[in-house]
Amino acid sequence: MKAFILDRYRKKQPLRLGDMPEPTIGTGDVLIEIRAAGLNVLDAKIRNGEFKLLLPYTPPFVLGHDLAGSVIRVGSEVRGFQVGDEVYARPRDGRIGTLAERIAVDPADLALKPKNLSMAEAASIPLVGLTAWQVLVERAKVKPGDKVLIHAGSGGVGTFAIQLAKHLGATVATTTSAANADLVKSLGADVVVDYTRQDFDTVLSGYDIVLSSLDGDIFRKSLTVLKPGGRLISISGPPDPGFAKAQGLNWFLTQVMRLLSLGIRRQARARGVDYSFLFMRANGAQLAQIAALVEAGTIRPVMDRVVPFEAASDALTELEAGRSKGKVVVEIR
Repeated sequence: MKAFILDRYRKKQPLRLGDMPEPTIGTGDVLIEIRAAGLNVLDAKIRNGEFKLLLPYTPPFVLGHDLAGSVIRVGSEVRGFQVGDEVYARPRDGRIGTLAERIAVDPADLALKPKNLSMAEAASIPLVGLTAWQVLVERAKVKPGDKVLIHAGSGGVGTFAIQLAKHLGATVATTTSAANADLVKSLGADVVVDYTRQDFDTVLSGYDIVLSSLDGDIFRKSLTVLKPGGRLISISGPPDPGFAKAQGLNWFLTQVMRLLSLGIRRQARARGVDYSFLFMRANGAQLAQIAALVEAGTIRPVMDRVVPFEAASDALTELEAGRSKGKVVVEIR
């Protein structure tokens, strides 16, 4: 089958379009013919070698964390899916590879595709939808009346998280450029901070939750807008000891995580707030709940563009520049 292959870890390393062996499926697997695959910053970070300690894939391998497609075979022990089902998924770590014509997936990672979406639209959702769900619903337990700041509101995670937070009853602030202000307002943002002209920490205060996908000085500033007992949840790092424990990492890596996050955790404690890192995980049951919200019209996908399969490598490089509005999706068939 055709696939985009990463031959070695290196920043901006081009992906090679080539042939890979057909996936083999076990009795508990589902074989998917992929119709569309979403691109994510995570793909670029893995390509650059930033996650080698946590996700030790051995090149050559196939990148890609989002898919929408059709079931073409099911293992004998699989229940709940059948040939012909239109599905979407974020395959679990260790089994990624959606920039390909086919993939074998654990059924626990799958859900039926929202009926009102095209394959490309559905492929834009899994990773960002699960990220937003696991931050806002699972960890932060956002409730009506909460004040939530979502950084980078026009990005893939941001556009989804704004809609989900509003559905949960929160007052939502977001940071973006003036060019994207109308977009994030249309998604439900109550307060829009133009980061090119304003410092968000000078205009925002008393927030319960901050969802951050940004690095650098954003951390320190985000702590200052939280009220006592508030939570800063980062999806870009640094990883913390809680993440190391959840991942079952060894003693050495746990200490590395402890040191990497020591500064921000100390600053958080000094202000009476909490810092934690979230690395989203595959979850088909949560995708089914997200599909229900999409079918009800509560959440809509936001896509920057759809590109042909042959353009996947260039599109990933462009995505890394950080100027996309919503998701970039690769159409495979």
